[in-house]
Amino acid sequence: MTEKKKSLIGVEPIRDARQLGRPKMLVLGLQHMFAMFGATVLVPLNTGLDISSALFMAGVGTLLFHLLTKGKIPAFLGSSFAFMGGYDAVKKMWGGQGINALPYACLGVACAGFLYLILAAIIKGVGVARVMRFFPPIVVGPIIIAIGLTLAPSAIDNCSRNWLIAIVALAIVVIFNIWGKGMSKIIPIILGILGAYAVALILYFIGQANPSLVNDVPWLFADVYNAKAEPIFDFSGVSEIIRNIGQGQIFGAQGLIGLPINFGSDGNTIFAIDWSNTSMIVSSIVAIVPIAIATMMEHIGDISAISATTGNNFISSPGLHRSLTGDGLATTLASVFGGPANTTYGENTGVLVLTKVFDPRVVRIAAFFAVGVSFFPIVSAVIRTIPDAIIGGISFILYGMISSIGVRNMVENKVDLTKSRNLIVAAVILVSALGITFSSARNISFTVFGVTIALTGLAVAAIVGIIFNAVLPGKDYVFKADETAESAVNFAVGANSKRQEKEDSAADKE
Repeated sequence: MTEKKKSLIGVEPIRDARQLGRPKMLVLGLQHMFAMFGATVLVPLNTGLDISSALFMAGVGTLLFHLLTKGKIPAFLGSSFAFMGGYDAVKKMWGGQGINALPYACLGVACAGFLYLILAAIIKGVGVARVMRFFPPIVVGPIIIAIGLTLAPSAIDNCSRNWLIAIVALAIVVIFNIWGKGMSKIIPIILGILGAYAVALILYFIGQANPSLVNDVPWLFADVYNAKAEPIFDFSGVSEIIRNIGQGQIFGAQGLIGLPINFGSDGNTIFAIDWSNTSMIVSSIVAIVPIAIATMMEHIGDISAISATTGNNFISSPGLHRSLTGDGLATTLASVFGGPANTTYGENTGVLVLTKVFDPRVVRIAAFFAVGVSFFPIVSAVIRTIPDAIIGGISFILYGMISSIGVRNMVENKVDLTKSRNLIVAAVILVSALGITFSSARNISFTVFGVTIALTGLAVAAIVGIIFNAVLPGKDYVFKADETAESAVNFAVGANSKRQEKEDSAADKE
């Protein structure tokens, strides 16, 4: 690699990571895997789904997505938070009867994935330009902003577990991203995790040597020890697996190699469903399928954000119909085999912003890592020891970047916020998303044929935003799929900015 190429690392966009060499590509892929890990495992932890299944299907879903989108979009698919309310609703409807409701909820999510295919078919039939009239920057931008802001409380909650550890993680990310040199500049997240993990380990060993100090300075040891000075940051799960492996246990959930999918009747795959229970099947589908309205809007927002970040119009090429198909099929496939619904991940878009490495090959490496990790319980056990405060510190900046991309989306597309109609559209989206999400109800519920359906704040925001934009006069956005990225849905960064400057300069001379 030439000195010139080295100087561009972390400064200019890198669209072919092969110039960095295989070892660095592997490290970058590992960083993407770490970025998605915290949120991906949080969904199964909260819903009761299996963590290994979530990791396996996230990796497989990502690879399927890349196959269907011609390997052009550097997107990672992880567990979707939007469906958590659906899983909970189905469990509340039927859990009291002693039935494992998760397979039925997974069936509902699998059906929701087919809505993506319907929208993709419409886009393919009538053209993306006609469909995108309903998703202009004044709608998509605020939705992207809302996605980041609705995630913000989870970052703060995790940080509050131990602000010292969280700040160390955050500071390392910022320092290396701004002042780092060479490779260190494009792997700030891994460095942040490792640095903060080292601090947590130091606190752990200090507490082991001086137990009284844990009680004297509880805030310092929070998220490492509990109020009774008992270790939270412990390795009992890791030790058990190591002990089992030492005793010759090769296969099994606590052995060297474990199958990430449980096909038994006690598993969460749709093969565990009692197909004679028609009422439960129909109710679960009706309760969960409408949530896809929100996730499809999130998908469009995420693809727009990735387009914006990389300077490529992925809405046009490979096409929104392809990305929707990939996301929908990945969601359906994951749900069939007991994993959470998949969605394009904002966390990994944040990694793209930080590193400026836009090569989809790196994301596919992360997908292979996720699949590999799912087969080795020891790896999952080690990663599960990462304190919540570290995840909070990393998420602190990534979630903020998601919202910042939404702002940038509107700025670069020259959204005129002096117009009342644009202000109104943005206002109803933000108030709906944030107001409902952080209200005591947390959703809008209504009953249809005896079945209660709950719409999340993002779902309501997407619906009202689309309606207000369609009804209010004065629309001034025209989507042109055949033009370059700068004149379409996204905006120039890095190399594209240089190209635009050259074009402007040539125009001035003429």
